[in-house]
Amino acid sequence: MSVCRAVLACAMAGLCACAALPPGKHDPRDPFERFNRGMYRFNVEADRAVLRPVARGWRAAVPLPVRLGVGNFVDNLAYPTTIINDVLQGKLGDGGRDLTRLVINTVCGFGLVDVATKAGLERHQEDFGQTLGKWGMHSGPYLMLPLLGPSTLRDAPALLVDDYTDVRHYFTNTFTIYGVWAAGKAEQRAQLLDADVVLERTFDPYSFVRNAWLQRRDYLVHDGQLSAPADADNPLDDSALPPDLPPDAPPSAPAPPATPAGGA
Repeated sequence: MSVCRAVLACAMAGLCACAALPPGKHDPRDPFERFNRGMYRFNVEADRAVLRPVARGWRAAVPLPVRLGVGNFVDNLAYPTTIINDVLQGKLGDGGRDLTRLVINTVCGFGLVDVATKAGLERHQEDFGQTLGKWGMHSGPYLMLPLLGPSTLRDAPALLVDDYTDVRHYFTNTFTIYGVWAAGKAEQRAQLLDADVVLERTFDPYSFVRNAWLQRRDYLVHDGQLSAPADADNPLDDSALPPDLPPDAPPSAPAPPATPAGGA
């Protein structure tokens, strides 16, 4: 196992070291661009070798109702993260509605059916990175994480906090832990298969993913309001909009291959 880890670490380091930067002005939000491009290439290769084939097989073999049930079940397990961060951000009304949503889906839908949405309870997505943003912490430089995908220096450590507010963290049976994790990842990647063609047609997939992800995070942190561009004194402010997207561009965009799923 240690030998495999060493080989993996060397491969990742090699990809990051040899990543070439495109000519022209570089995005000030991405000072680690050489490293990030190498990590992005590693993630893409891992996705092509493992995640994408598994997702295609999952989508072909598993009926849609079962897939929807798996997705709802995993989202339901992770939904306490949204509720807790509702409260931390002072959104007590949303916190109450999201708690009601969790109870309804757990009791009436057994965690497999999204009964609450049909009842008119909107699904929200909150995490500790968004909470830090609401508290005034700037996102810091963009950072591409191995296998997990896009993040920032603010949001990457926040993933550890989110893990402790996810019910899956408290599973003790190894088979259950890995079974739920594998099924959730397979369904998450299967939902993104149709977006692959969009990335393949872009001139620079890395820049497209970075700009779309940063704009999406800004949209979430500010509750649907795209904020004004950052001033020149603070180029790493997460309120900066992507340079190649207009201010009124839609906030949603295809996620990169190894991006973690959002809340329920």
